[in-house]
Parts: sequence; structure tokens; C-alpha cells
Amino acid sequence: MTTTSAGAPFGSIKDVDELIRAIAAQHCTPGWVPRQNPLMWPSAKSTFQPAHWRFSDIRPALVAAGRVIGTDLAERRNFVLRNPIARNDFATTNTLVGAYQSILPGERARSHRHSSHALRIILEARGSYSIVNGRRHPMETGDIVLTPGGCWHGHGHEGVEQAYWFDCLDLPLVHLLEPMTAQDHPEHWEADVTDAPDSPMRIPQATVIQRLTDAAEGDDFFGRTVDFSSPEMRTITIKAHQWKSGWRNRPYRQHANQIFVVLGGAGTTTVDDARFDWNFGDVFVAPLASRVTHHVQDDAMLVALSDEGLMKYCGFHQLEAA
Repeated sequence: MTTTSAGAPFGSIKDVDELIRAIAAQHCTPGWVPRQNPLMWPSAKSTFQPAHWRFSDIRPALVAAGRVIGTDLAERRNFVLRNPIARNDFATTNTLVGAYQSILPGERARSHRHSSHALRIILEARGSYSIVNGRRHPMETGDIVLTPGGCWHGHGHEGVEQAYWFDCLDLPLVHLLEPMTAQDHPEHWEADVTDAPDSPMRIPQATVIQRLTDAAEGDDFFGRTVDFSSPEMRTITIKAHQWKSGWRNRPYRQHANQIFVVLGGAGTTTVDDARFDWNFGDVFVAPLASRVTHHVQDDAMLVALSDEGLMKYCGFHQLEAA
């Protein structure tokens, strides 16, 4: 006869409450009981909030960080954009994390590698560079720099002014799925580095602008758009948008978490009930299933980083007018 770990036979159980207590001893829980957090709900929603970070507010903090902390203590001198929901330590959306980062002239950040995919959108830089798996390429204003998971990568700065960029990683997703590995380079920096200005790990600003200029007007939801996603980084979708002054989108909801990085222009985006007036360098978040509307005041270029490709692969993605 089947028994609980305490030895009581299930055959002697007389009511459902007793059954629930007994099955709990087997580390089981009934699927039919009500829960504070239900197992399913009727429509998609996110626990993360719309959020907005102004580069004009964070940039002085990065300047201060350059004065008070060196690369001996913080090789990646960055500020992580933590979504303001409760019990969240670092994530910007449920699957992605963003950060503003800076490096001073003459500094080098040692090479390391990790499971999570990463990229950088360069806000202000002249003379900085990135090394990915032994190939060195420039890291200039407006560039998009890719670092697929598992690649050694480091960077440095040979210019004369402090450089700034935005990082994005799928770190929250890696934490959830648990395949995390991370190592510092055994020699600190990669040896036998080869200059590769045309590295596939770099999308130059000129390429981004030219492809947007050549692109069609786009649909009512997203406007003129070019997809720069890499097959080596399938968890992060990278799309550049070019919107003319006065453009308004058709409001939408989609099953994807989005982080927008403003590379030029100005406008207003409303995410559910939150209104964000954005300018150059700003970052704002539209969580999964939120209602998104854009209104452009000055000709604008933005990059949207999302988990759209992942949602499509899983069969979860939906897009609808809102």
C-alpha cells in the first residue's frame, strides 16, 4: 500500500484537506487549489514597469565615476538600469539588462567571456576600440558592437575625451535558464590581436544610417525599420528605427519586451499610462503586452533591443493594434 513519508496510508484519508497535507510530504502540490499567484491568467502581462532613464542625468554620474573609481576596482565602469519593481536586483526587463558604461582616455578593460550575449550602442566615443576573439575594431559614436556569448572580449580607449555607451545583455534570461559560465582571460588581455575594422562584430554608424535611408517607409506600428539582429545572438533582437518629425505610430501591443535607445532627435512615447519625453542618449522600456504610442518632435533615430526573436521561436509572439 502507498504511504506518506510519515507512514500514514493514503487509504485512510477521509477528506481533501487531509489529502493535501499528506501529499505535501511527498513534495507535491495539487493543481486545483487556488494560489496567490495563479498558474495561468487570461491575457499576457508583465510584472515589469515602463521606465525611463535620461542620459543627461546619468552622464554626470559617469563623469564622477571616472574621478572616484579606477579600472583596478571597476574594469567595467557602469551603472545598471534596474527596473523599479519590487524584489528586482538588476534586470531592466524580464529577459534583458541594460547599463550605461564609460571609459577614460588611456584605459583598458581586461578581456573576459560569459554565456550571456551582449552588445554595445556607442553614444559618444572617438578613439575607443573593442577586441572580440582577437580581432580589434573601432568603437565610434553611433556604432553597434556585438559580443556573442562565449567570445573573449575587452576594450580600450586611445582618444582624448571620456567615452560613453549603452550595454545590453540577456543576463536575466541566462539566470532563469541557468547555463551561466564566466571566466577572466588567463593572460588578462588577448595576445596576437589583429586589426579588423570591418569585423562582423561591428555595425558602423554609417552602415546603420545608409540602410535606414534605403529602407521602405515601414508599417503603421513601427515606421521605417531595419533589422540588424545577429544569428549568433538569437536571444536579442536589434532593430533600428528612423522616424520623421511629426510621425505618430498606430498604437500597438506585442508579446515582447523592448528597450529603446535614442541615438538622435526628440519625441514622446507613452507606455500604458507612463509618458516619456525623450532626447539623445535616453533609454526607455516598454514591457511585454504594454500599449505603446510614439510621437516624434524632431527627426529621430532609435535602436530597439528586445526578445522578439526569442518569443517568435517559442511561438509566443503576438502583435495587435491597441
